[in-house]
Amino acid sequence: MTVVLIGPPGSGKTRLGRRVAKALGLPFVDTDKLVVADHGSIAGIFQAHGEARFRELERHAVITALAQDAVVSLGGGAILDEDTQRDLEGRSVALITVSAEAVETRISGGKRPLVTGIESWSALVEARRPIYERLATRSWDTSSRPLTSIAREIAEWATTTMKDA
Repeated sequence: MTVVLIGPPGSGKTRLGRRVAKALGLPFVDTDKLVVADHGSIAGIFQAHGEARFRELERHAVITALAQDAVVSLGGGAILDEDTQRDLEGRSVALITVSAEAVETRISGGKRPLVTGIESWSALVEARRPIYERLATRSWDTSSRPLTSIAREIAEWATTTMKDA
C-alpha cells in the first residue's frame, strides 16, 4: 500500500505523514528529506544550481519513494513534474491544505526558497491549486483541526480505499 500526501509548503504533510504511517504500520518517506540526505539543503541546491536542478533531484526522489509500500510526502512543488503527475494517477492521493492565516507562522524562518512570506506563499498555492485538486483523491485541511484526528481519518480512508481496489 502506498499513500501519497501532496499540498502546499507548510500544510503539515511531513508531521501528518509520520502519524499516518504509524497508524498504518508503514514506513514514512519524505521526498524533500531524501533530496537533503543525498545532496544537502534545498536552499543550498537552489542557490548553487537553481530550481531546475532541484526539480531533477526531486523527481528521482519521487521515483524512489513511490516504489515503496509507504506513506509518502511529496515536496510542495513535486506535482509540477508531468511524469510525477502520471505516476500519481490511480493512487491514493491525499491533498493536505491549510489557510493563509494558519500557515503564516509555519512558514516563517525562511527555509523555503520559493516562499518569502505570505504573499509569495498565496501566489504559489493559487498557481498549483488546479494540479493539486486534479491529482487528489480526497482532501483534508490542517488549519484548525488536530493532526491526530486528521491522521486517523486518512489512515481509515486509505485502508478502506485499498479494500475497495
